[in-house]
Amino acid sequence: QVQPVESGGGLVQAGGSLRLSCAASGSIFNHHDMGWYRQAPGKQRELVAAITVGPSPPIADSVKGRFTISRDNAKNTVYLQMNSLKPEDTAVYYCNTLPYPLAWGQGTQVTVSS
Repeated sequence: QVQPVESGGGLVQAGGSLRLSCAASGSIFNHHDMGWYRQAPGKQRELVAAITVGPSPPIADSVKGRFTISRDNAKNTVYLQMNSLKPEDTAVYYCNTLPYPLAWGQGTQVTVSS
């Protein structure tokens, strides 16, 4: 696969949790910083959180304390653990490289009901 493949989205009640997975090729995973992005209907795509080589990886203020990004090097996979989900977290979630993203994949839909 050329581009990362996202999975793990779904419908969840407010206050619930989801764990998203992003499977990337080794060439991408081992040579780029990785991040999770999201795009809600009618809104611009935004960076949610990232894993970077350097210190102080970016994370959106709106998800601080609720979302955690991690990775499994053996599986070339990046995860996004999302807790205390809110309806405003509803969006299509994508993973991609930083700071220059590659082609966007299909993403995975996260819908949070109130």
